[in-house]
Amino acid sequence: MVPDISLGGRTYGLLAYLYGPGRHDEHLDPHLVASWQPELAPDPGRDPQVTLKQLQERLDLPVQAVREHRRPKRHVWHCPVRADPGDRHLSDAEWAEVARRVVHATGIAEEGDAQACRWIAVRHADDHIHIVATLKREDGRSPRRHDDYNRAQAECRQIEKDFGLRRLNPGDGTAAKRPTSAERAKAERAGRTATARELLRDHVRQAMSGAADEAEFFDRLAEAGVRIDRRFAPSGDVLGYKVALPGDRNRGGEPVWFPGSRLAPDLSLPKIRMRLGSPEDAVVPTADSRPRQRDGPARARRDATGIVERITTAYTDGDEAEAAAQLSGLGEVLDAVAQTSPASTRQQATEAARAFERATRWHTRAERADDRAVRSAARGIIQAGNALGRGEDGGATAMLLSTLVLATLAAARWHAARRHHQQAAAARQAADQLRSAYRTAAASPMRAMRAQGRRLPERVRTRHTGTVEAALPGRIGSLRREGGWDALVATLDQAERAGHDPEALLHEAVEWRELNTAESVTDVLVWRLRRLGRLPADPSQPRAGTRATKQQPEPGRTHAATPTPQNPAAPEHRRRRR
Repeated sequence: MVPDISLGGRTYGLLAYLYGPGRHDEHLDPHLVASWQPELAPDPGRDPQVTLKQLQERLDLPVQAVREHRRPKRHVWHCPVRADPGDRHLSDAEWAEVARRVVHATGIAEEGDAQACRWIAVRHADDHIHIVATLKREDGRSPRRHDDYNRAQAECRQIEKDFGLRRLNPGDGTAAKRPTSAERAKAERAGRTATARELLRDHVRQAMSGAADEAEFFDRLAEAGVRIDRRFAPSGDVLGYKVALPGDRNRGGEPVWFPGSRLAPDLSLPKIRMRLGSPEDAVVPTADSRPRQRDGPARARRDATGIVERITTAYTDGDEAEAAAQLSGLGEVLDAVAQTSPASTRQQATEAARAFERATRWHTRAERADDRAVRSAARGIIQAGNALGRGEDGGATAMLLSTLVLATLAAARWHAARRHHQQAAAARQAADQLRSAYRTAAASPMRAMRAQGRRLPERVRTRHTGTVEAALPGRIGSLRREGGWDALVATLDQAERAGHDPEALLHEAVEWRELNTAESVTDVLVWRLRRLGRLPADPSQPRAGTRATKQQPEPGRTHAATPTPQNPAAPEHRRRRR
C-alpha cells in the first residue's frame, strides 16, 4: 500500500478531477467513503442535488475564515493511497478506516481532535482512494504535519499487516523523491515515457558516470541538451546547480528547475564533489580508451567485465564504507552501459540503471573508499562510444551484461543480509532488467557458438564433457540440459586450439565467483572462459589483431600457453590505506 503526498492551491480543480471521468475514462462511480464529519460533507457522487462547488466551499471554510495574509498559498493536502495490484479489493468501510488512520498518523486530523482540519476520502476505482484535506484547522491554526510522508508510509506498513495485504519494504529516508501525480500527468500530455524529474535524474547520473572532474560533469550535461543554472559565490566558486528540460515550463512560461538535491539525495553538488574526489584521485583516460578504434566498444566492455568481477569481491568482503563506494561505482558502470548500449538493449539497460540507483544509496557514506578502478571502467565505456548490436560489440556486450547480472544479485544479497530492504529489492529489479537485456544481446553469438559445438566430432565433445565433469562434479546432467551446453563445449575447444589448457582454464572460471545465482551456469562459464582466454566474443571470426598461436604465456597463470591479453588488465582494486 503506497501513499503519495503532494500540495496544491486549487481545491475545486482537484475535486473536478476526482469526480470526473479521468483522463482515459477510468474513473468509475466516484463517491465519498469517509470525511471529517459525514453530516457536513455533501457527496456530489451520490447526491444529484449536490455540486462540486458546495463540497469545495465546505472544505475551504476554515481557510477562508483566516485573514488572507495568513492563508497558505498551497492549502490543499492530497494523498492518494493505492493498494498493491495483487491485493484483494477492499470494501468502502475498509478504505474509510485506511483514510482515518492516515489522517491521524500524519497530523491532519488526529482521532478525538474536534478542531482538526477538514478532509474527505474519495474512491473512484477498486484499488485506491484519494484523501483531500485543507491545511487550516477549525481554530485557525496550521496542522502539525512534520514528516507526514514518512509517518504515512509507516502507518501503511501497519495497515498492510492488520489487513493481511502484501507487505512492502519499509523505507530508510534515503530514497529519491517520487514524481507527483501532476508531474506524471504533465509527462503524459507531453508524450514522454518518464517525468521531467526522472529524465533529469538519468541525465545527471549519466553525466557523472566516469567524469574526471566537475568541469567535465557540467560539460556532459550541456552536451545532453540539459539546461543548467549554476549559483556562484562572490569569489566565482560554484555553490550549487539546478537543471531543467528544454521546453518544460510552468504556467508562467518559466523553466521548471530542479536542484540536484531534489532529484536524489546523492546528486547535490557537495555529494557529487565527494564522488569525483580530489584532483589527485581523478579518473583519467587510459591509452586504450582515448581513440575510438574499430574494436573500442568491445575492448572497453571486456576490460569493464574483469573490473566488475573484481569489485564484486570488494563489496561482498569489505566493510560498509568500502561497499558503498564500490556499489556507487557499479551504478556508474550501469549508467555508462545505458548510454552506449545498442538500440536493441538500451531500454532494458536504462531501466536497470534507473532501478539500481536506489541500491547505491543508504546511510553509510561512500566518499572515503577507493573506487577509481570501477569508475575508470565506466569512463572507458563512455569514451569508446556506442556499441553495435552485432559482431564483436554484440558479443562483448553480452559478456558484460552476464557479469552485471551476477554483480547486481550479489548486491541484493549483501543488502538483504543487512536488512536494507528497499535497496535489496532495487538490486533484484535491476538484475531482472539486465537478464532481459542479456537474452537479447546474447541471442546471436550464443546461437553461433551452439552451432559450432554441435558440429564438433563426438570424440571431441566427449573429451570436453569429461573436462566439465572434472571441474563441476555431479552437475553434468543439469548442465547438459541447459541451452548453453553446446556453446560451452565449443568454447572449450576454441580455448584448446588457442593454446590453453581447457581443464585449468575452466577451473579458474569456476573458482572466480560463485555460480549459484546464475540463471544459466553454462552461459556464465562461456563468457568467463572467453574473457579469461581472450577468445573472440563474436565466434564467427577471430578478434581483430589477435593471433593466438604466436602469443606468449601470461605471467602468473597456473596453466601453460595462456595467451597474453593485448590490453593490460585494469589495475586491481586497491583498498584505502588505514
